[in-house]
Amino acid sequence: MERTLILIKPDAIARGLAGAVLGRFEQKGLKIAGIKMMQLDDAILKEHYSHLASKPFFPTIAEFMSRLPVIALCLEGLEAVEVCRRLCGVTNSRKADPGTIRGDLGMSMQANLVHASDSVETASVEVARFFKAEELQAYEPALINYLYAADER
Repeated sequence: MERTLILIKPDAIARGLAGAVLGRFEQKGLKIAGIKMMQLDDAILKEHYSHLASKPFFPTIAEFMSRLPVIALCLEGLEAVEVCRRLCGVTNSRKADPGTIRGDLGMSMQANLVHASDSVETASVEVARFFKAEELQAYEPALINYLYAADER
């Protein structure tokens, strides 16, 4: 099974949508391997957004992402990275398809409710950035036989 990182962003927290967002992933059948609420500090923001740190808009992103806590999730499932990206929708919420988290609940490019790892390699790095190994749980969901065919597991 593949693992990926999801951050439920400050705008979702402020709008009372954390449960609705988390519910979309659970309804799909993704397993929560780790979950915690945390305040992002400068160090983790610079590391997480290192690919954007030199851009003129980085301070705006950092201020937004540190405005309120986030909920960090490590989700697990077959092709979890791609499944989560599709559930989230495109980055610009105004252009996201109906039925996606951003398409149904968002109106912004920045305040787009969730961050989702963009590749298996990135997910591995991001999960390790936000979770210690002992914070991640290994268990088999009770309904696993109704989520996947036997030959898919």
